[in-house]
Amino acid sequence: MNPDRNSKNRIDSERRASPLRRIEQIPQSLVVLYFIIVAIASMFACLLVAYVYTHTVNDVASNMYSFPRYFSLSTIVLLGSSYVLSQARGLYEQDDLTMLARCLGATLLLGCVFAGLQVLGWRELWGQGVELSGRNGHGTYLYIISGLHVAHVLAGMVYLLVVLLRVIHADQDAVRSLVFIRNPYYRRQLTMLSTYWHFVDGLWVLLFAVFLLLY
Repeated sequence: MNPDRNSKNRIDSERRASPLRRIEQIPQSLVVLYFIIVAIASMFACLLVAYVYTHTVNDVASNMYSFPRYFSLSTIVLLGSSYVLSQARGLYEQDDLTMLARCLGATLLLGCVFAGLQVLGWRELWGQGVELSGRNGHGTYLYIISGLHVAHVLAGMVYLLVVLLRVIHADQDAVRSLVFIRNPYYRRQLTMLSTYWHFVDGLWVLLFAVFLLLY
């Protein structure tokens, strides 16, 4: 039996198995997060299709209402929060927990501002006569879609607050700080937070584009 051939067969077998092995090595928490993201994306896709269909069937005039300026401002704020959070990984790798805490705190603050601007946007719509239970369904979908998105942002903010408190707690002691930096569990938490936050950010940009197009 040719040992070189056996060695080659073993290497080929390992190469074929490597994709499956990499999949098996993905942490279960990340797999759950990806399933959640797919579920959320599917839900909003269905809502957007229903919204566009209702808008088209009822032939809602584009000049009936002015687009809420607070929705535009909230988009800028959310994009800014995504940029700020994108700095978190570099700060973590630099072992700079103090700046990491500030980064997470700034992201949390921008998330609160985003939610507040959304509320002001709803008030602006209401002032124009766009009601939640309007006859043509136009306002119903506007409130439901944007409201559900805010709910998912708030869920991300809760998790963000948990991570922020852990960073602040670890930064108060050198030993806890070292454990926090070297523990892959906390690195994974930060990865999950960033993934989810960037997802809801991109989702809102898509929703905003559809809202703007139909106006």
